[in-house]
Amino acid sequence: MVTPFNTSVRQTPFFSLQFIQIVMGMTGGTIVAFMMVSSSILAGGLIGLAISFRNLPDVRTLQYYIPTETSYIYDVKGELLASIHGEANRDVISLEQISPNLKRAVLAIEDGHFYHHGGVNPVGVGRALLANFSSGRTVEGGSTITMQLVKNLLLTPERALSRKVAEAVLALRVEQILTKDQIFELYLNQVYWGHNNYGVETAARSYFNKSAKALTLAESAMMAGLIQAPEDFSPFVDFKLAKQRQSIVLRRLRELQWITDTELQRALSETIRLGQITSFQSSRLPYVTDAVTQELNKRFGRDTLPKGGMRIQTTVDAQLQRFAENVVKRGHQSLKNQGIDVDQMALVAIDPRTHFVKAIVGGVDYKTSQFNRALQSKRQPGSAFKPFVFYAAFASGRYTPESLIKDTPVSYADGNEIYVPRNYDGSFSGEISLRRALEVSRNIPAVRLGQAIGLDQIINICQTIGIESPIPSVLSLPLGSVDLTPMEITGAYATLANYGWYSPVTMIVQVTDSGGNVLLDNTPKPKLVLDPWSTAAVTDVMQGVITRGTGTAAQIGRPAAGKTGTTSSERDIWFIGYVPQLVAAVWAGNDNYEALGYGATGGRLVAPIWRDFMEQAMKGVAVEPFKPPSVFERP
Repeated sequence: MVTPFNTSVRQTPFFSLQFIQIVMGMTGGTIVAFMMVSSSILAGGLIGLAISFRNLPDVRTLQYYIPTETSYIYDVKGELLASIHGEANRDVISLEQISPNLKRAVLAIEDGHFYHHGGVNPVGVGRALLANFSSGRTVEGGSTITMQLVKNLLLTPERALSRKVAEAVLALRVEQILTKDQIFELYLNQVYWGHNNYGVETAARSYFNKSAKALTLAESAMMAGLIQAPEDFSPFVDFKLAKQRQSIVLRRLRELQWITDTELQRALSETIRLGQITSFQSSRLPYVTDAVTQELNKRFGRDTLPKGGMRIQTTVDAQLQRFAENVVKRGHQSLKNQGIDVDQMALVAIDPRTHFVKAIVGGVDYKTSQFNRALQSKRQPGSAFKPFVFYAAFASGRYTPESLIKDTPVSYADGNEIYVPRNYDGSFSGEISLRRALEVSRNIPAVRLGQAIGLDQIINICQTIGIESPIPSVLSLPLGSVDLTPMEITGAYATLANYGWYSPVTMIVQVTDSGGNVLLDNTPKPKLVLDPWSTAAVTDVMQGVITRGTGTAAQIGRPAAGKTGTTSSERDIWFIGYVPQLVAAVWAGNDNYEALGYGATGGRLVAPIWRDFMEQAMKGVAVEPFKPPSVFERP
């Protein structure tokens, strides 16, 4: 059987035997007309050639041409979350990765002599000239695959004789610098197949839900039949017309003796199972893909992701992410049912051992609001900021969890004003241990500690563990009077949970290009930035917050540490807590900063939502106790 992939066949001269036979088969009148047209064409062509040689693009650029490609975002286990592309939805593959059935079908219908000509097929040109002359308009192009590639990559789409001459000149040049297989591979990856599918791989996955390597003869013939008018001939648009085009391709294959009668009949009778249009599918987890896109844009620029053919493995666990989204929806409804006028919530979960983000929910419903509050909304954490103050106290070497501090009235000069801190309930406890002060979230001891240690020291610690937002040096700082995103404070808690070991928070494990070359590798390289004894001491104290303090509603049946947070006027309510394997923060509030109402506290309202998430997240995960401070040396 004849194969269209025999590149050893000698190139056909411009005036070939086939061309002479066409002319010899004409009638006398037709020959005269043809010669007149040919003479005119030749004269115009010579002028066009002269101009073309001066102004045509340099075909050598095709040696380094890299088509734009679609990028894909996956969860940490390999589940596809989204495909991102610009105008062209394309996956570039090698010629060896394309089914021989498809290669034969495309050659049969587009350029049966591709492997036998030098870029221009005189038989095809002659046939097109006669057809166009007879009809008085352009009805047939006579373009080879090389000429089509040149038109798509180097020229404008206008239909004119001068442009056709330019195509021919450039095609001849291209054939001098690229092999036939290189040209064919470029063509198959570049050609448009309809429904925003560029290249054979995305088209095969869209039309038949399979790789181009696995296409049958019947499927290949249907795809090859689309090239002339992809949207018109699409089986998604008109299946009957697509079948007619398939038949034309198959019969052309038989005419060329590239398939047998048996193969022809089998392909015609094969049942075609269509896939679905894939080019404009939305993300399965939009809060995740939006955040990942933002991180990649900062690193690579805005144009790289939709064009660069990236393969992005995120840190996010899709199952955990769906748990988180459902928990936020249920939690929001629960708050509404309790009469709390709250519009929005956010949730962030981070693995403290790697600082990899495992889940991120930026609002109650992405469809109604795409604003990602986990990353973009800066809110005051209230008492959830206190663990950093207590860490600074322990790290100073002057305090332990059992050290005593006064919970009594105090005032400080603040410029021309007097700052008087108050506890949430307005009461005083006298002397109290630091442990108890954090467990029940007393404000006055936290302010006293801030003054004793120094606010600058607290600020330096926060910046060391990844908080980038500006932190004002104000007397009320120990009570959380600083604007932070949920992501920032969760990442900072992750360093406490990991006994002082810090890594930058990220949502990306690795990025490669379509060829598997690594563009970004975020393998954690943790650094010890905090004192281990002091972080273990803070964790030890925060376990008491859950067992007997303001966060008892967060108990999950295993060792856990956490802290409630409620700002003045109850505008923001929080619970942030962790087990050794996972840190999670839940925030609730209103985008317009309206108060939630007296009694709306993080311990009463948000801790149960945190518990709901953590119970699901830790299901099947072994219980792991925290390391006690005694295993570390005191500073």
